[in-house]
Amino acid sequence: MTLQQFLLILWARRKLVLFTFLGTVLTATIVSLILPEEYTASTAVVLDVKSPDPIAGMVLPGLMAPGYMATQMDIITSDRVTTRVIKMLRMDENPTIQEQWQEATEGKGKLTPWLASLLQKKLDVKPSRESNVISISYSGGSPEFAAAMANAFAQAYIDVNLELRIEPARQNAKWFDEQSKQYRERLDTAQKALSDYQQKSGIVATDERLDYETQKLNELSTQLTVAQAQGTDSSSKRKSSGSADTLPEVMQSGLVSQMKGDIARLESRLKEVSGNFGVNHPQYQRSQAELAELKSKMNAEIARISSSIGTAGNISKQKVSELIAAVDTQKKRILELKEQRDEITLLVREVETAQRAFDAVGQRTTQSRLESQSVQTNVSVLNPASEPLKPAKPKVLLNILLSIFVGTLLGVGAALTLELLNRRIRSSEDLSLALDLPVLAVLEPEVRPGNWLSKLANLLPNRRPKTA
Repeated sequence: MTLQQFLLILWARRKLVLFTFLGTVLTATIVSLILPEEYTASTAVVLDVKSPDPIAGMVLPGLMAPGYMATQMDIITSDRVTTRVIKMLRMDENPTIQEQWQEATEGKGKLTPWLASLLQKKLDVKPSRESNVISISYSGGSPEFAAAMANAFAQAYIDVNLELRIEPARQNAKWFDEQSKQYRERLDTAQKALSDYQQKSGIVATDERLDYETQKLNELSTQLTVAQAQGTDSSSKRKSSGSADTLPEVMQSGLVSQMKGDIARLESRLKEVSGNFGVNHPQYQRSQAELAELKSKMNAEIARISSSIGTAGNISKQKVSELIAAVDTQKKRILELKEQRDEITLLVREVETAQRAFDAVGQRTTQSRLESQSVQTNVSVLNPASEPLKPAKPKVLLNILLSIFVGTLLGVGAALTLELLNRRIRSSEDLSLALDLPVLAVLEPEVRPGNWLSKLANLLPNRRPKTA
């Protein structure tokens, strides 16, 4: 289709195009003027996703998730938030709303879900593209109602957001309370087992007592070594010495040495008396008696020393036997103490393990209780909604402009559609295309200056068909 054909079709169907255009514009204008005014109030809430949690002390990973903002939008438009708005504004107690519900549902179902579905239709939630701000808009028949609903949705969202954080914490606190009781019972059982074993064994400080008993064993071992050395020394002295005079104790004895000196002097004197006076002289006999008595005393002293060495050896043997028995007893005592220490160490370790577990559960219990009692949230109102001064709908001027554009499209479309359904020849080109024959001549009507045909002829290109 050429431009000439298009213009000819529009001109031929000008009444249809004009009526369609005027009807569309008039209808849009009337509808825009008839529609009730609707006011839109908006509030903005900001979500803090970077500050650490005041109780946990760290940034929660869920706040940094890509779908966090979308989740918050779903929460705002959820039935739970809408139901909370209804409860906050006591809309379910309004007699007018109850009558509307009765008329709409004939008393079927419940009022709150029905009213929530109506309120959600007027709610608009939009997130910011590059920030953590969410815009909450509500449209209503009055500016006061729209502002009140927008602020109510923002406050209900903050309350529900806090409840969603508190409810898991309350469940965790309840569970940790039960676990804390169980771990407390385990700790008490472990402590009681340790206390009963300590009372049964009479051990308070195993390491100190074991050190004392080990030191005592070392002392007994030292005494045993000394006693064995003494016994061995006595036995070797008795076996190696042929005469008692050669014993080291006899030779080191001062009394025996003095007696030997006295005997030597008496023997020398006895020889002198024997040479001067003879063996029958009273002085010789007296000296001989003194010599015999002195030798008897020396032999008695040597016998006593030798006997003392034997006695010391016997005592050493007896002492060695006693010390061996004492060492064996002490070893058994140390082994018992080590066994008791291992048992107590195991019981103490169980107590420490139970204590650490109880402390960890107690810490989590305290944290969960604090979280369940928290009144802090990461959502705050940035800009509260205010009553709008002008209605947001209907937009009369915009609707008229859109109706002009739509009416033009509808008029042109209607003309082209009607032309396709009832095709007519409006130019020589149409005739040539329809008959598939060349046009030899064109008879044009008389064109008077100022006539509409002259104006249209000026717009159309002056094309003359060639004759064959």
